[in-house]
Amino acid sequence: MEFKTLKQLSDGLAAGEFSSVELTQHYLARIAADQNTNAYITVTEEQALQAAKAADEARAKGNAGALTGLPIAHKDIFCTQGVRTSCGSKMLDNFIAPYESTVTQKLNDAGTVMLGKANMDEFAMGSSTETSFYGPTRNPWNLDTVPGGSSGGSAAAVAAGLAAAATGTDTGGSIRQPAAFCNLTGLKPTYGRVSRWGMIAFGSSLDCGGPLTRTAEDAALMFNVMAGHDPKDTTSMDVAVDDYTAHLDRPLDGLRIGLPSEYFGDGLHDGIRSAVMAAVKELENQGAVVKEISLPRTELSIPAYYIIAPAEASTNLSRYDGVRYGHRCDDPVDLEDLYKRSRAEGFGDEVQRRILVGTYALSAGYYDAYYRKAQQLRRLIKDDYQRAFADVDVILGPTTPSPAWKLGEKSGDPVAMYLEDIYTLSVNLAGLPGLALPCGQVNGLPVGLQLIGNYFDESRLLNIGHRFQQATDWHTKTPA
Repeated sequence: MEFKTLKQLSDGLAAGEFSSVELTQHYLARIAADQNTNAYITVTEEQALQAAKAADEARAKGNAGALTGLPIAHKDIFCTQGVRTSCGSKMLDNFIAPYESTVTQKLNDAGTVMLGKANMDEFAMGSSTETSFYGPTRNPWNLDTVPGGSSGGSAAAVAAGLAAAATGTDTGGSIRQPAAFCNLTGLKPTYGRVSRWGMIAFGSSLDCGGPLTRTAEDAALMFNVMAGHDPKDTTSMDVAVDDYTAHLDRPLDGLRIGLPSEYFGDGLHDGIRSAVMAAVKELENQGAVVKEISLPRTELSIPAYYIIAPAEASTNLSRYDGVRYGHRCDDPVDLEDLYKRSRAEGFGDEVQRRILVGTYALSAGYYDAYYRKAQQLRRLIKDDYQRAFADVDVILGPTTPSPAWKLGEKSGDPVAMYLEDIYTLSVNLAGLPGLALPCGQVNGLPVGLQLIGNYFDESRLLNIGHRFQQATDWHTKTPA
């Protein structure tokens, strides 16, 4: 039961094979027994059983929808009313959110059952879920390796059968990379497609919420609920929402797929290259037409991102000073001491590093040399994508250059860690949607394929992903 898809579990509930309370108890028992992954920061057992009971009552009255009664996990970056929302940081260790984020409220309204809050890199800063104040999460496929980040707790929970699906957020690849490392399907939507209200901010012009699921079909089911305009979020786009499950079976005949040469150069693991090219062959068998394209500024996405994201983070995190929000140090001698020690004690090394970089980039005398230049590069990267989409419908490549690495392997080398995001960062800079799918294995570790679409074309990405998963079985494989 723990490795069934949302669709399979929904059908089981509808057929009366089990109740939502029984299903929720099953997952809670698995979470309690888990001694390996550290996937959760907070488990909300009492709240989950109450929600499951309400879901069963709604079903008995004939009011059940596609997600009613399905147990899921939420990344601990989404505010959930009355429940600790720590963002993986000591700074917010005692923060009980007084309100509900739009994303979690929508999923609550759809009848889902929150099992708890999933572990994550502190303030979503990281590519491995090793920077969490609550300790690292381990990859269920190999407990010596990382699950990816920053949504690694969400991914590990689903991969280990500790939740049927999960929410995540993607600022530079933080849904797609852990999906690739944990053999899941992860959707990073178009910027503005999913409300950021109640989602603790890291990089305000980059952050996107999205689903982590076993299949593209499950992602479509969750995305039907999560997507949509929110007047409480000024960056939310008022664009009509598709029924993302309606076009999943659309044939791929004539689909134009672009392969960027920059995504298949030096640095890409040979096993990943082979798995991705085998996936390309499968899509060609289904009628897709493949052509080589160029995204010439791909390498520049790393320096541009690591100026823009820290700059926005330094601004967003300035509110955590021990006075207005967050951890407060003991016995400060004066106000300056309170500020300094509260922030030094509350933030971990990676967060402090990015605050320093961002503050420097925004400081007088350096703004034009760094921040303005990075924004100009961002525009050029976006232009590269728009030129590519004049000739192709979607862009295909690997999600990551290598499979999951060992815990601690890159912790002492931030630049090496940042390079692991090279295929995902530019999608966030351009604000485009991206979908990661399982497409193979290297030495027993999952490999992810990435599809990049034009703005608000999530429906096409999910259609391609579903068709690919109808012809392959990589997404059905589970950890030993």
